[in-house]
Amino acid sequence: MTDVAHEPATLPGLPATPKKAEPFLNKYFKTVIELKVSDLHLKANVTPHVRMKGDLRPLTGGPLTGDQIREGIFELLNPEQIELYKKYGAVDFAYDVGPQGDADRFRVNAFQQKGKMSVAARRVSKNILRFDQLYLPVKPMEKIAQFNQGMVLLAGITGSGKSTTIASMIDYINERSPVHIVTVEDPIEYMFTDKKAIINQREIGIDVPDFHLALKYLMREDPDVVLVGEMRDIETFSAAVHAAETGHLVFGTIHASSASQTISRILDLFPIEERRSMRQALEFNLRSVICQKLIPSVKDGVPLVPTVEVMIANGSIKKLIREERDNEIINVIRSSYADGMIDFTEHLRELVETGFIDHATAYEACPNPDELKMALKGIRTSAASILS
Repeated sequence: MTDVAHEPATLPGLPATPKKAEPFLNKYFKTVIELKVSDLHLKANVTPHVRMKGDLRPLTGGPLTGDQIREGIFELLNPEQIELYKKYGAVDFAYDVGPQGDADRFRVNAFQQKGKMSVAARRVSKNILRFDQLYLPVKPMEKIAQFNQGMVLLAGITGSGKSTTIASMIDYINERSPVHIVTVEDPIEYMFTDKKAIINQREIGIDVPDFHLALKYLMREDPDVVLVGEMRDIETFSAAVHAAETGHLVFGTIHASSASQTISRILDLFPIEERRSMRQALEFNLRSVICQKLIPSVKDGVPLVPTVEVMIANGSIKKLIREERDNEIINVIRSSYADGMIDFTEHLRELVETGFIDHATAYEACPNPDELKMALKGIRTSAASILS
């Protein structure tokens, strides 16, 4: 990293005296928008910082006092939110900057530390990219987004681009289908604009107190497509299964590194005596698992590129889930490229041959470097039969 990355970012158009017509802190939110960065951090007696390309960088203009931050935030809150902050020492709220209908939204957390208020504000993106713009395999993504019912799970670690891929899928549906889409998110990371669909986005802590209440009322909101966020507990997964069983298309995320591990992670949520019934629920309702990693790219203008494993639940996959042979799922994926499935090895091979990544990066990201070496030589690993 060069020293330039730590130079202060310019604060465009910062007036010497804030205009009374707008809240005092608006100029900092507008700076985030103008610089096209993701986050704003305010701390008493410290220069405000923004997150640019992953790093925090100071703005010009000098530090803010604790009173300036507190008064600036209280100017944005209603009386109930102010009381929440005074009672709990923290408050979450959404704040819009710009004209109604074309505003930029921020998810703001104001919290107390060492007796002073600090602020972390994240800009909610409106820029939702298509599958090809994200360098995802287009045909499998389109096929999965056209399902009418069932569960689609995005698996990967934090920061692997799961939410970005789901946003692209939701917007693909939005552009093509006159349906009602309801999301339950913590936090909202992308703002959708209604196209053919009607989209309602509910944010935990702002629109509804918790996941429990959001999921309780979900089916009363007449959705066709549902995003329930992270599958973090029995309650969330059970609600997703119920929604899928009643004819809805359900999207969710989970921390797992492969399709087979996704099955294991889901079952681990439940007591042993309930896992048999959960396998049956997966057999009948799971439609796809997309596992994703972000890896460095060598292509100009593309810093990171996703590599994916795509599983689509055909008859063979359902048989393996039913018979508790999850470790054999990879064999079905490898024998079903023509049906839209792909494993990490094959996708890494494609990324190397299309010039997105180099060999070293591919080998480092591959679960089995020896298989990738053979694939790059044109030798494909044969898939074992699952019919026995």
